[in-house]
Amino acid sequence: MEASIITTYRCPMRCKMCDIWNNPTEPSKEISARDLEKMPQVNVTNITGGEPLIREDIDELVEVIFKKSKRVCISTSGFYTERIFKLSEKFPELGFRVSIEGLSRKNDELRGRDGGFDKGLKTLLGLREMGRKDVGFGITVSNNNSKDMLWLYELARQLNMEFATAAFHNSFYFCKDDNVITNKDEVIADFKELIDRLLKENKPKSWFRAFFNLGLINYIRGNKRMLPCEAGTENFFIDPYGEVLPCNGMERKYWFESFGNIQKADSFEELWKSPKSAKVRELVAKCPKNCWMIGSASPVMKKYIKQILPWVVMNKAKNLVGQSVNIDSIPHFDVGQDKRQGEMGGYKN
Repeated sequence: MEASIITTYRCPMRCKMCDIWNNPTEPSKEISARDLEKMPQVNVTNITGGEPLIREDIDELVEVIFKKSKRVCISTSGFYTERIFKLSEKFPELGFRVSIEGLSRKNDELRGRDGGFDKGLKTLLGLREMGRKDVGFGITVSNNNSKDMLWLYELARQLNMEFATAAFHNSFYFCKDDNVITNKDEVIADFKELIDRLLKENKPKSWFRAFFNLGLINYIRGNKRMLPCEAGTENFFIDPYGEVLPCNGMERKYWFESFGNIQKADSFEELWKSPKSAKVRELVAKCPKNCWMIGSASPVMKKYIKQILPWVVMNKAKNLVGQSVNIDSIPHFDVGQDKRQGEMGGYKN
C-alpha cells in the first residue's frame, strides 16, 4: 500500500494550474506528528502540500513517517533550499522531487515566482552534491510547456536524476475546475516523443514510465483509464486537517467522501475497515473521472504488472529496431473493474 500526506495547503508559489496557495490552511489546525503515529505500515509515502518545507515541524513529521514507511519522498517547489539541505542532512535516505514546469522563463511564468527555476535547480544540484541518490524533478504539462518537458527530460537524463510527469487535472485538491489543455495535438505528440525516448533507455524503470506516459495521452483524449482506479484500497491520502481520503482527484460536483478523521479516531484501522469505508470504495469503483495521476496509477501498475508487461516488452523490442510507439492503439485492461468507472471521461474538451 502507498500513502500521500498533504501536510499543508500553505505555499509560497503562485502556480497557474493550482490554487492551493489562495486557500491556505491554518497552521494550528494542521495534522501533527502525533496524529501520524496512527498511520499503518506502507511501502511508499509521498509528503506533499502546498509546500511541505513551510512547516516548522517538518522534521518531526518525517521522523514519524520513516517509522511507518519503507521509502519516503517529499514533493517540493525547491523554494526553501537551505531548509531542504538541513532536512536531508538529518535524513540521508529521504527522497526529494522538485516541481519544475519548464525552462527558466516558462517555469517562472507558470509558477508565479521570479527565480523559481534557479532555486529549484540549485536545490537539486546541492542534493546531488551531498550524495543523495533519490533525487529528481517533474513537470505538470499544461498549455504550451510540453516542448520544455522534452528539454527537462534531457536535463534529468544528463544529471542522472529521476524525471516525473503529470498533466492538467481538476480536483478539490488543486482548487481548480478550469484546467484544460487546449493544444492537445502538440501535447500528445510531445508525450509520444517522450515515450520513444524513455523506451530507448537501458533501464526497465524507464520503460514502465513510458507506459505511464501513454496513460497521460489516454487521459488527455478523454478515454477510460488503461487500468482501474483502486484508490482507497491500494493507496490513501491524509489531508492537512486529518481527513483520510481515497485520492486527491475527487471533485465535489461528482462526489467527495472521507474515510473519517485520523485526529478523532483511535486507530487508522478503525477508519479503514469501518462500514463507511465500504461506501467510499463503492464510490471509487463507479467514479466517473478518468484521472491518471501517479498517486493512484503507480499502485495499480505494480499490482497488475503481469497485464502490462507484454506491452512494455513488445514496445521495447520495437524501439530497438527503430519503430515508434503506436498511440492510436492504446490498450485497456479489463481486470474485473466496474464498467461505470470513468464513463464520463472526466477530462473536458
